[in-house]
This record gives sequence, structure tokens and C-alpha cells, in this order.
Amino acid sequence: MSKKLIYILLAVISVLLSCNAETNQERRNRARELSFDTIKGIKYHEVKRRFSTGLSFNEMGFQQEPSWIIQFKSNDSIMAYSPQKKRMQTFFLQYDHGDVYNFAKEWFRIKKISKDSLLMQRLQVVRKEIAKDIRSDVNITYYSEDYIQKVLKTTPEQLQKPTKADTLYIQKLSDASNQHPSELKLAFAGRQPVVFQPLSDMIKVEKLNVVDRLNGKTEAYDYLFPRYRIDISKAYEDFGYEFTAVVDAKGKMHLGTFRISDPANYEPRKKTLEAIINVYLQNLLKITPGSTLGIPHSSEITVIIAGKKAAK
Repeated sequence: MSKKLIYILLAVISVLLSCNAETNQERRNRARELSFDTIKGIKYHEVKRRFSTGLSFNEMGFQQEPSWIIQFKSNDSIMAYSPQKKRMQTFFLQYDHGDVYNFAKEWFRIKKISKDSLLMQRLQVVRKEIAKDIRSDVNITYYSEDYIQKVLKTTPEQLQKPTKADTLYIQKLSDASNQHPSELKLAFAGRQPVVFQPLSDMIKVEKLNVVDRLNGKTEAYDYLFPRYRIDISKAYEDFGYEFTAVVDAKGKMHLGTFRISDPANYEPRKKTLEAIINVYLQNLLKITPGSTLGIPHSSEITVIIAGKKAAK
């Protein structure tokens, strides 16, 4: 056999082996894709959304709230309930890699499938990379409608409630913040934010809605970082400031942070803001502290305040 013929045969064999290797890799990829045929048409309710600690809350006061209802239509489509449109909507179920899927603009790792339950991990994907932080530390459990009604004999709403462990955790955080009421590091967001009730017609309060879904500020952002606009008439002079404050479990406000252009003005500005809090806000408002699961505790707020001098 000539050398030329040997080279040709070797080249052909190399190509065939390469093609076979690619086919095997494709098969391995396909093997990792999950089949949803056995659960097609089953309606599942999200009953648990927890951090890896097993709790629904973290140290910031952020609460994981189960709310989804899903139903697999096929291996590449899924229905999910839209609270805004109050009906089930169909979404493309995009397979990515491993056990990672995308639907309804969210990424999930599907860990377990059965006719009674599903277990998923919600993932935060940034520039095609899965974030390895708290944003991906979300474990989700779904139960089928039949399993909830016929086996557990309860409702999704009952299963979605915070647990005793959640209550004990919030109580622990609250006890720590109450020992040092003005300490920002111990304050955490109230699931029911601070409420200001005017005691005089010379003061008006508006809780600002900071929800901005286009920029990633969901309803959770609204209670995690509450902002208030306060207007005072008949003030001693015209003024306008923005600052943060810690409102403790007794409704007392403690000045937090504020911006100044010149460090030399820090102490005078601090005295001015503390005077506004003590003279106006503490006397003209009934202040209900932020609370979580009915437990009051210190929480941080942002205040935008404007005073207008009384006309002569």
C-alpha cells in the first residue's frame, strides 16, 4: 500500500472518530436534559422559598415569599400564573446546561421532579455566569394541587406561612437591635415599614413608592429601603434636607447618615438635623416602628424633608 493511500485512510479515520466523538458529546448533553413527560399537565403551587439556612428571612430582613403556580405543558413550554393578569401564561422553557433552565425571565436549577413535588434552586445569572452569592441561595419547593388537597388536606396559603423557626430568628434579631436601639448595624428592614401619622395640620407625610422593575427594584426593595417625603409648614425657616434615620422599637428616631459638601460643616449639619428630628418629627408625628411577624424592631429609613417658613 502506498504512503499516499495510507495518509488518506488515516485522515478518513480521524474525521470519522471526530464525528463520533461529537455525537457522543451531544448524546451526553441530551442525557442531562430532563424529561417532563411524566408530570405534564400537573398544576404545582410554590409552598416554600427558603435560604440554605432553612429560613425565609435573612439578616437584612428580606423575606423569601412563595407565590408561583406552574404547570408543564411539554419539554419546552411551561405555564406560570401572572398575578398582574390573574391567569396562567405560557412561556418557552429554555434548556441551558446541566439542570439549568430559564422561563418567565428567571433562571432555575431543577433538582427534583415527581408527581407530588418539585425542588428547584433560583439562580441569579449575570453575563452568562451564575452568581455564587446570596442571590442564588434560594431553594424553592412546589407541591402538586392533588397532593396538597388529598394527602396533606390543607391549602397552599397555609403551607406558605412563615415557620416557627422564622419567628424565633426574627425575635433574636429584634432582641439584639433593642439592646442597642440606635445601632445601624443591628437594625433590619421591617416587613411592615415605619408608619408616620401626623398629629398636626402643619406636617404632611408621604411614603414614596420606589418600585422600578425596569431597574430591578421590586416590591421587596420598597420595604427594604423605605423612603418618606415630609413637608412642614410654619417652620422657623425655609430648609430642605435628605438623611437616613434609625427608628427603634419604641418609635424614637436616631439620626443616621447625610451628605455634606464640606467636612467642616458636619457637626453644624448634624445639630440642625437632630433638632429637626427632636423638635418637629418627634412632636408632630405619631411614629409606629417597623415590625416583622408582629415584632417591632429598629429599622433604617430615608427621609426627604422640606420646611417652609410661615408667611408674615
